[in-house]
Amino acid sequence: MSEQISQIFTANNMKFLFDGLKLTLYISFIAIVLSTIFGTILAIFRNQKRGPLKILASIYIEIVRNIPNLLWIYVIFLIFKIKSTPAGIVSFTVFTTAALAEIIRGGLNGVDTGQKEAARSQGFSKFQIIRYIVLPQAIRNVLPAIVSQFVTVIKDTSFLYSVIALQELFGKSYILMGRYGQTGQVFTIYGIVALIYFAVNFSISQFSRWLSRNWAKGY
Repeated sequence: MSEQISQIFTANNMKFLFDGLKLTLYISFIAIVLSTIFGTILAIFRNQKRGPLKILASIYIEIVRNIPNLLWIYVIFLIFKIKSTPAGIVSFTVFTTAALAEIIRGGLNGVDTGQKEAARSQGFSKFQIIRYIVLPQAIRNVLPAIVSQFVTVIKDTSFLYSVIALQELFGKSYILMGRYGQTGQVFTIYGIVALIYFAVNFSISQFSRWLSRNWAKGY
């Protein structure tokens, strides 16, 4: 048994998995950056008292959030005929944008209205109030929820292999399992992949806690 398991830990196999991890992080990073930008814009639009932008933002958020991400992957890949990697990025951006918009909107609503009124009395424009007063506090308040959504993106990239055959981390591990058929070998591969996901996501969570503490001291 030990000899069978040791066959997994070769340089080629580890590089094979590492290549999958790089693709996972690449897709996740781009989707997270784009989703944060678009989600912030949608949150601001939806937080308006009235107007067409509020209506459009509300429609987008409600439709996207209430349809599973798995279906968005199918739709974007099959209907729009986008290649695998861009399809993964687009589908996760579409879904995560809606999720982050609601998280950030909650943060916007949590900022004391007295601060907005004080800034307005000092001659701040609406854009300046949002940029310098509201957004920094809103992001600080909802940072744990935002990071939790980021971690979800990294984990959910494992859908991509089963849907569009994209060889990210889980896809690479699935291919390895096809090469090594013994039960112990399969569980070993599962264990390696689980540890990799845990290490990445735990590191992100720890960084988030460190950042929150430092922001709290500065605030």
